[in-house]
Amino acid sequence: MEQRVLGRTGRQVGVVGLGAWQLGADWGEVSEADALATLNAAVDAGTTFIDTADVYGDGRSEKIIGKLIKERSGLTVATKMGRRVQQTPEVYTLDNFRAWTDRSRANLGVDTLDLVQLHCPPSAVFETDEVFDGLDTLVAEGSIAAYGVSVETVAEALTAIARPGVATVQIILNAFRLKPLDEVLPAAEKAGVGIIARVPLASGLLSGKYGPQTVFAEDDHRNFNRQGEAFDVGETFSGVEYGVGLQAVERLRGLVPDGMTMAQFALRWIIDQPGVSVVIPGARNAGQAEANAAAAQFPPLPAETHDAVRQVYDDLIRPQVHHRW
Repeated sequence: MEQRVLGRTGRQVGVVGLGAWQLGADWGEVSEADALATLNAAVDAGTTFIDTADVYGDGRSEKIIGKLIKERSGLTVATKMGRRVQQTPEVYTLDNFRAWTDRSRANLGVDTLDLVQLHCPPSAVFETDEVFDGLDTLVAEGSIAAYGVSVETVAEALTAIARPGVATVQIILNAFRLKPLDEVLPAAEKAGVGIIARVPLASGLLSGKYGPQTVFAEDDHRNFNRQGEAFDVGETFSGVEYGVGLQAVERLRGLVPDGMTMAQFALRWIIDQPGVSVVIPGARNAGQAEANAAAAQFPPLPAETHDAVRQVYDDLIRPQVHHRW
């Protein structure tokens, strides 16, 4: 698999990573055996970057990944912190950072966390010098090797990129979320900050497997968060109304080259974007993990295809999301 530098961490990672939210919670039940099979299949297929968070299954995702890394070497594991408490800027303190990272280190079974990201905190957090001083202290103390941020908005990303210690920015980027292409990716590339592209399949919409009659499990956020009832609605279907998303998918379907699945097409589109370090699709089973990793083996999409993707965005998606995030 193609390797890229993960921003200011200096680490080389495979361009297709694995997002491990599914292995913790909010996507329906995944057994520990299936989770470990998924992780191992991803690694066997060339994945070297795994993204998790302390809130995914209240530590379940981290603990399962901890079992993996005892057996598999050469991996970079990124976790996130801050979403297990009430979302107010006042909780983002050095004492809390130490407690949160100590818990994640125990869950993962490591002394030093490869990368810790603030997990979509309140916007005011990005403006607070003490927050980043605290993160610098964790690096100096050796409990974390590097830190980054996960953001909801372009404005938050640009503020974070300007911070000299921020190694990576994780942001929603897919064929339904083009706004980061305008400013965020160029700014990150210029600053040497890595871009971790999350929600690459728009919560599965861009896999092309769903239709108007699809029913999602009761404990699946695609059922309970369509209006942002539990967290930012932009995390579910990238904030696109489900029916409109299905219309866009049907237009995109005709652009998919022979021999490529629609999900692989969506991932390849992201890989093609200058400035992207790694894309982190989720997977619920080994077959999905293998198919996702295979997206890196296809050649870049032609320019006219990229133009056509943007046209679909402009026609259907832009009015819903471009002004919001």
